[in-house]
Amino acid sequence: MIKPIIYQLLPRLWSNTNETNKPAGTIEENGSGKMNDITPRALEAIRELGVTHVWYTGVIEHAHCPDYSAYGIERDNRRIVKGEAGSPYAISDYYDIDPDIAVDVDHRIEEFEALVGRTHMAGMKVIIDFVPNHVARRYHSDKAPEGVSDLGQDDNRDMFFSPTNNFYYITRQQFSPVEVDLGSGDEAYIEFPAKASGNDCFTASPGKYDWYETVKLNYGIDPANGSRHFDPIPPTWHKMLGILLYWASKGIDAFRCDMAHMVPVEFWQWAIANVKGRYPGVQFIAELYDVGIYRDYIYRGGFDYLYDKVNLYDTLRAVECHNHSAAALTNCWQTVDGLDRHMLNFLENHDEQRFGSPQYAGDPGRVLPSLVVSSMIGKGPMMIYMGQEIGERATDAEGYSGLDGRTTIFDYWSLDTLRRWNNGGKWDDAKLTPEERALRSVYSRVLSLCNSEAAIREGRFFDLMYVNYDNPGVNPHRQYVFLRCQPGESLLIIAVNFSDRPTEMAINIPSHAFETLELPEGDFEMTELLSGHKAMKTLDRNRQFATPVDAHGAVIWKLELPATKVAEKKSE
Repeated sequence: MIKPIIYQLLPRLWSNTNETNKPAGTIEENGSGKMNDITPRALEAIRELGVTHVWYTGVIEHAHCPDYSAYGIERDNRRIVKGEAGSPYAISDYYDIDPDIAVDVDHRIEEFEALVGRTHMAGMKVIIDFVPNHVARRYHSDKAPEGVSDLGQDDNRDMFFSPTNNFYYITRQQFSPVEVDLGSGDEAYIEFPAKASGNDCFTASPGKYDWYETVKLNYGIDPANGSRHFDPIPPTWHKMLGILLYWASKGIDAFRCDMAHMVPVEFWQWAIANVKGRYPGVQFIAELYDVGIYRDYIYRGGFDYLYDKVNLYDTLRAVECHNHSAAALTNCWQTVDGLDRHMLNFLENHDEQRFGSPQYAGDPGRVLPSLVVSSMIGKGPMMIYMGQEIGERATDAEGYSGLDGRTTIFDYWSLDTLRRWNNGGKWDDAKLTPEERALRSVYSRVLSLCNSEAAIREGRFFDLMYVNYDNPGVNPHRQYVFLRCQPGESLLIIAVNFSDRPTEMAINIPSHAFETLELPEGDFEMTELLSGHKAMKTLDRNRQFATPVDAHGAVIWKLELPATKVAEKKSE
């Protein structure tokens, strides 16, 4: 079993080499990356980081400002499109590929199929988004299989709620979002009756910070009283299952399910079982922001992995940015104890601020402690975001997206870090700075260890903080220490330092760890896996384990364990 290492990229941004970068610029001015630009060499460069899965974000057709009506694609009204490029999460045709990222628009689906094939040939799996909670306000599929009706096509628009409707209608009211100019005359956007907006905004007048560009889908829950109408199975369920099966048939390996907690768990239980019944290898990742329902969405809903944003991510960010104690990390694994294989960890994605941005750490070189903890505390997936590995800081104000520490998903743009890494399609380090090269090497080393070391990939976890809180050799406010062990194979002693100062750590390892993990005692030659340095180290329940750790640094000391006891147990 592998530990998934996921690389998230938006093709529109990732391979765009246009340097114009005019704020709020059009696609003609600023350009757009294409699927065909994600070449075998580009994929090899991603694979070199230790990546096992590529998440192609924004590949499904979504609302945008360019006119593709010549290709049979209905034009979106720019009044209800956020930015020139639009949100990848305002889906306008679930069965189509976004034309912005195609070289030959007429053959955009074939170009996507070729990209899937290239990714598989490169030894990686393919993830795409499934956006089940909402669609663009203008939704129409010109690529749906024969016999599949559009969402809302058969709705009774005189009813706020009906179990057989795909949408919720604010009856007898026209859509009129607050502080949003819907235009006038022939250019006006008119929607009557108004439909509820995607962020559970059941009014005809959402605010400008609501998801007013999207429409909420109806899974059979009446928001007026919370009643659930799942028998017979609502039409929306069948339509969404059809979409999942369509993309699974094209070789997709996993779906990242947007805002999964806004869709009833009963739907996931039914849909995931149906998909896996036909495509057993397909996996499901939930974007989820409520620790209280983690177990329900795994054990009942059937998800393979969940975002651990509100638990580990938020804690790591608080340690890095707000002087919270590193000891709080113990509570993170305790919160998800027994679920660690299902937890997807990350430091960046399209929703969050860049680690190196002024709004976060301010320096991408400070990442090692957070990166080691996030990727090695559990057996579940680790995800990084395009350019994170070379220190992208998101210091551009791109247009619709301002100077907010995030890389825009709404604008046509290109990233200087990625353009230089691209280097005319070579995807090498020739144009990277020494700091960027060093950082990419750090990411490659850490992420590759996640699968090359069985102790991380599938071994046991042992938190050492409880025996080091009162130990002068460890500062629990700025340092965190734990073990990963694959009995009969290897022991890893992992220590991280969030402090601005280097430290000499002296770590207590309790008797319980020696007994539980069947560890030997004595003096051993050990290898520090990040540097490759070898040294004689003492492993003893009555003596402290000593190691230096750099400022904003980490060490991973490895001891090869004798296989005798494991072999004896297997032969019994």
